[in-house]
Amino acid sequence: MTYTAPCHVYTAGFSFHRKPFHMSRADGVQNYLLRLQTEGRSRTRIDGVLSSVEAGDLMLFAPNDPYYLSIDKEIYSAGKPRVESGDYHIFCGGPWIEEWWNRKHRPAVLRLPLSDHFLGLFRQLVLEQRRLSDSSPEITACYLQILCMEIDRLMTEQPAISPKGYLAYRMKQYVEEHAAIPFRLEDVAGYVDISVSRAVHLFKEAFGTSIVKYVNDVRLEMARERITFSPMPLEHVSETCGFANYTYFHRLFRGRFGMSPRQYRVFSREQM
Repeated sequence: MTYTAPCHVYTAGFSFHRKPFHMSRADGVQNYLLRLQTEGRSRTRIDGVLSSVEAGDLMLFAPNDPYYLSIDKEIYSAGKPRVESGDYHIFCGGPWIEEWWNRKHRPAVLRLPLSDHFLGLFRQLVLEQRRLSDSSPEITACYLQILCMEIDRLMTEQPAISPKGYLAYRMKQYVEEHAAIPFRLEDVAGYVDISVSRAVHLFKEAFGTSIVKYVNDVRLEMARERITFSPMPLEHVSETCGFANYTYFHRLFRGRFGMSPRQYRVFSREQM
């Protein structure tokens, strides 16, 4: 069977520059380009203005968009200039990508939190593209579509880019990525290098709820799904969803869903 991909990855990779690098194409690149700065910094030209690209910045270019990239020496803490710049880059195309691109306005540079989940999508796509055997254009196309849809979701969910909003959003992603294991408020605050009191205030201001309540909401939703769709013992559900003990989990679950975990399992299976 011949597979005709709705989108195609022409090349994907990771680069780490230790020497200056410059690229300028007034006629742009031939394909769509997604470039995520992961370490250090670079510079690009946006509407004729030279702009800094920091770690966490996603560059988005369509075919024929003027493209400029410069990686220069920086002065670091030791006082000596050196080059350190890392990035994932994906050149892609196809009717699905074209339709996705035209769905909304795409800024040339978009600031996004460098979460493990988001980096993992780039990493997995690059690894799939590098396969010398058992390579699958279907899988690569699916990874690319997931990545593009995740970019749209991050654009929609992310608060206005301000120092405070950016910190709050990074804390929210930390909670979602670590919900299945126990952690403390100090861990959340330490992730963005601020005090616990400031973390609590910024999170409440950005999302209208406390960090503790949001953690419990995420964990309870995880538990609800496992109670409904898995044969896992209820005590194990509680443990694998990050709750310190079953009694605490039982009380929160009843308060949220109006019945005990055991009653909910019986009820949910009767409805299936």
